[in-house]
Amino acid sequence: MQQEIFTEESTSDDVLENLDLTGKTYAITGATGGLGLETARAIGMKGGELLLIARNADKLDAASTYLNNEGINKVTCYVIDLSDLQSIHQGVKAILDTHEKIDCLINNAGIMACPLERTKQGFEAQFGTNHLGHFLLTTSLLTALKNAKNARVITLSSAGHKIAPVNFEDPNYETRDYEKWQAYGESKTANALFSVGFDERYAQEGIRAFSVHPGMIATDLARHLTNDDIEDLAKTGADMGSFKTIPQGAATSVWAACHPALADKGGIYLEDCQIAVAAKENVNGGFMPYAADKALAEKLWLLSEEMIKEYR
Repeated sequence: MQQEIFTEESTSDDVLENLDLTGKTYAITGATGGLGLETARAIGMKGGELLLIARNADKLDAASTYLNNEGINKVTCYVIDLSDLQSIHQGVKAILDTHEKIDCLINNAGIMACPLERTKQGFEAQFGTNHLGHFLLTTSLLTALKNAKNARVITLSSAGHKIAPVNFEDPNYETRDYEKWQAYGESKTANALFSVGFDERYAQEGIRAFSVHPGMIATDLARHLTNDDIEDLAKTGADMGSFKTIPQGAATSVWAACHPALADKGGIYLEDCQIAVAAKENVNGGFMPYAADKALAEKLWLLSEEMIKEYR
């Protein structure tokens, strides 16, 4: 089969056109709308079993009904609040009680540029939800991922990671003034570093990890934003790319999760259905070197383990 070449205009259905995902199980966080629901639909249409994860039971029911109406019937829902480590602990138990293997975990959920809030355990909300919540979820599902043989973990980062590296001295904004775009950028850098660190640890055990920039898409993720917020984002200098449709935005996640072109790769940042390269001045796209630094990834891993150790 000729190697497909996908672009920023490719859709989730384009990426999966020649694939059969029957027999594989995909867990997706933030699966009740936007990119998460489109990712689930595209995978489900190709025969993949879906484990939908979100914090709102009513929205999960609506998502499941939508997928059933599309002819997708292998759907199980799990209520997990990624801003509450105890909820994650309980939810993981429910997943493992019913599924021995997970072929791919897609860490799609996230919050963006919200006012200063704290998770149930007191972490700054963006770092706590976008990174720590997914860190605990993923590492708690290791047994099921290992059982799948050749599993993948996909974590949505963002070009917003270019706003700021992780602040290791004060990740929870306890001693510095809060700036919501900076906090968002730090959490998205953490997402990218998590994929680097995870791949370093578990590639030899058959699990590869990728981070993904989906592009700019008008979804509920932007529910907090005002026109002033958009102007503030522009001032950060982080070029988020051109706007995409939701199927175009989900395409890179689906490509990362399912496509054989990435079978022997991992620990890398993807955008526009391509492997990204380090960002260069005056050139759009790419990743900042600090988001791919293995030493920083290890430092973040150790910090994260310390922060969540009570919930292991």
